[in-house]
Amino acid sequence: MPLVAHNELPTFERLRQEGQTILRPGQAARQEIRALNIGLLNMMPDAALEATERQFFRLIGESNPIAQFLVYPFTLSVFKRSEKAQTHIDTYYKSFAEIQELGLDALIITGANVTQAHLPDEVFWEPLSEVFKWAHHNVPSTLCSCLATHASLELHYNQPRRHLSQKRWGVYGHRVTDRSHPLVHGINTRFDVPHSRFNQIDRSQFEAAGLPVLAESREAGVQMAVSPDGFRRVYFQGHPEYDSISLLKEYKREVGLFSLAYNRGEKASYPPFPENYFNLHTQAIFNEYQYRLIQAIDAKKELPVFPEKLILEHIDNSWHDTAAAILANWMGLIYQVTHMDLKKLYMDHIDPDDPLGLKNK
Repeated sequence: MPLVAHNELPTFERLRQEGQTILRPGQAARQEIRALNIGLLNMMPDAALEATERQFFRLIGESNPIAQFLVYPFTLSVFKRSEKAQTHIDTYYKSFAEIQELGLDALIITGANVTQAHLPDEVFWEPLSEVFKWAHHNVPSTLCSCLATHASLELHYNQPRRHLSQKRWGVYGHRVTDRSHPLVHGINTRFDVPHSRFNQIDRSQFEAAGLPVLAESREAGVQMAVSPDGFRRVYFQGHPEYDSISLLKEYKREVGLFSLAYNRGEKASYPPFPENYFNLHTQAIFNEYQYRLIQAIDAKKELPVFPEKLILEHIDNSWHDTAAAILANWMGLIYQVTHMDLKKLYMDHIDPDDPLGLKNK
């Protein structure tokens, strides 16, 4: 589905350089089929703001070669931003009021950093709740990613997330558990997904909420579930949108935090590797780097350069194709629902709250 560059957002040029088809508004105007309006509520912190933007834009842009869509990023004003990030938002993002006036065919809500033990105590809880409320009555389908899934489960079903004893971090194998659902048609029945989180919604909680589980991992838990009508809300607990190097960037950040703490004389544990992500060759390079880093700090010498360039060619991506296929299925369902003739919908006795006919399956 070609992206329409409706403004000068740098993500459009980055994706064009990757080889994606990016249309100008004048080109889009000649398309007879109405373009879909997709909202992206980007709640990620400054360091990941633009990367998350690109990741979801990329997946949507790969989902269909014929139809067109316009993606409108927006965020919540309660987040404190750096000057650079705020300038980016002020220049390229819509306000929630503008999004409401514009109208959406679908909405994606990202994760966010948390500072409180309980989600309702977070500064973003009330404005996020307002977005969910508006979307329920005005948007055919909302895709919730990571923390957004946890927020929705607590807000809509009174199912608070559970804190894990250690960070769930790595790439994990998953299995499709309901092969009949249209969101998983045509995808591999076994596939990988990256995860990075300290909290989890368990399968028993999804079941208690009446939410069908479509895919899960023995190690990482539920990855994908849907609302009872099969479409109104789609839940991801992992990060299928991640780039190949996203976990590498997280590992680099964790090592940097260790270096700062260790250099100050604080007790700190060296971060473990993300599970199932680095091969043995890469692990050997990083083990050597850890040894040299600690030696340099102890000797008060210049720190060695993080060996990122040495391992880039050893990073494999085993999840993107499946992620793209699921997003393509989602986009196809959105197109189907939003382009239905409502008169025909009722004449055929189709439930407008269950347009896919999944309630009694």
